[in-house]
Amino acid sequence: MKIYTKTGDKGETALYGGTRVSKASARVESYGTIDELNAFIGLAKSEISDENIIAQLKKIQFDLFTVGSESATPVDKLFLANGKPRLPLVISEKDIEELEKWMDEMEEQLEPLQFFILPCGGKAATSLHVARTVCRRAERALVFLNETEEVRPELIKYLNRLSDYLFVLARYVSKLNNEEEEYWNPNNR
Repeated sequence: MKIYTKTGDKGETALYGGTRVSKASARVESYGTIDELNAFIGLAKSEISDENIIAQLKKIQFDLFTVGSESATPVDKLFLANGKPRLPLVISEKDIEELEKWMDEMEEQLEPLQFFILPCGGKAATSLHVARTVCRRAERALVFLNETEEVRPELIKYLNRLSDYLFVLARYVSKLNNEEEEYWNPNNR
């Protein structure tokens, strides 16, 4: 089977269910940015040796495929008549709570923030900061899509919490690697 289909050569793509839309549509922008986020998390993961963190990031990458498939599917096509999801998985409050649990565990080992920190550190921490900013962009893309087409609120909430997680994880990885945080303190230039 060839990877190329030529069906998108005129700037359109198919959504779940077969509806064709412009590749410049808000829906395609949202799941495309989620895909980009997933790739940046993979890049960050390649710089991390802690098995627990790698397991968390692997779960998040799996969840992001779920978020992407949901965002590629109009809400009216997500559920069957009996209320069950048409897709094999959907993001739930449980997935969001898991991110919160992981953040709480890491924050117990971190110094409280007194200033904003600059996105820096080694390759792992810096990659996580980049992933965090892409996550925020993915969240904005979903919010924008939600202005014209319904998006399940759990998706937006998941991305919001994930960006927080990536911030905490970047700090945690810096601590594990004995890298100093650099603060943005406008009083000390």
